[in-house]
Amino acid sequence: MDHSSLRAALADVVAIPVTPFAADGGVDRDTYRALLRRLLDSGVRAVTPNGNTGEFYTLTPDERRLVTELTAEETGDRAAVLVGVGHDVPTATAAARHARSAGAGMVMVHQPVHPYVSRDGWVDYHRDIADAVPELGVVPYVRNPLLDGAAIARLGELCPNVIGVKYAVPDAARFAAVARDAGLDRFVWIAGLAELYAPSYWAMGATGFTSGLVNVSPEVSLAMLRALRAGDYPAALRVWDRIRRFEDLRAADQAANNVTVVKEALAALGLCRRDVRPPSRLLPEPRRAEIADMVKEWDA
Repeated sequence: MDHSSLRAALADVVAIPVTPFAADGGVDRDTYRALLRRLLDSGVRAVTPNGNTGEFYTLTPDERRLVTELTAEETGDRAAVLVGVGHDVPTATAAARHARSAGAGMVMVHQPVHPYVSRDGWVDYHRDIADAVPELGVVPYVRNPLLDGAAIARLGELCPNVIGVKYAVPDAARFAAVARDAGLDRFVWIAGLAELYAPSYWAMGATGFTSGLVNVSPEVSLAMLRALRAGDYPAALRVWDRIRRFEDLRAADQAANNVTVVKEALAALGLCRRDVRPPSRLLPEPRRAEIADMVKEWDA
C-alpha cells in the first residue's frame, strides 16, 4: 500500500491531545472536540488520541474507544489520526481494529507494559498488532534504551505497514545509531520527547516531533517546526529557551506532572478543567500561578 500521505503527516508536529474530564469525572466530549478543533484550526496535521498526554493508562476501554471515535469524527480529513493502542496483544489488536473501523489511518503502539521484554519478543508483539491491521500505518513507541536498530529493522522487514518510529529515549547519540542501523529512510523518525529534544534529534535524522505543549500554544510548537525545517537552529533554540521552564516542570521527578502541567495551562486559558486521574495529581497553588504567568507571556 502507498503510505506516502501518512508518512508525510508524521514528519510534522504530532500532537498528543489531552483528554479533558467533566465535573462528574467522565470524558468531557464537547470540550475534547473544541480542543481538537483548536489544534486543527492552527494547522496541526497529525493527532494522537489515547497518547500518554491523553492519560491512556487511566482510561477505561470504553473511554479509549470513545476518544478514538470523537477524534475521527471531529478530524475528518483535516489531519491524520494516529490512535494509541497497547496493553496485551488481544486488547491492542482489538483497539487497532476499532481504530480502523472508526476511520483512523494509523496506530501508535505503546511500549509493552511487562517487566521482561526480549528483543525478539518485542518484534513479535508489534508484528501481531501490525498483521491484524495491514491497511493501517503502524508506529512503535520506543522508550527502551536497550532496543537496537536491528530489532526495528527486522520488524520493518516483516511488516511493511510499520512506517514510523516514535523514539523517546533521552540520548541523541543512541537515537542516531538506532535510526541508522534500522534504516534512516525506511521509517519516519519522530522525536518522541517533544520540543526540548527536537533540535538535537532533528540534527540526527528525525523529521517530526511529538508535542503535548501544542495543546496550550500551537503557534509555539509550529514555530519550532518551521525553524527546524529551515535549518535555522538559532531560531529553534530561541523557541527552546522560551519553553524550557514549562517543559522542565513536566519532566521533573520522572515526569510526575507531565500531563498535570499541560492541563493546568489549559485551565489558565479557560479551555478545560485541570482535573487529572491518579497516579497523576493536581499542582500546588504556587506552581499554578507560575504556569498561568507563562501562558500569559506566550499569549502576549
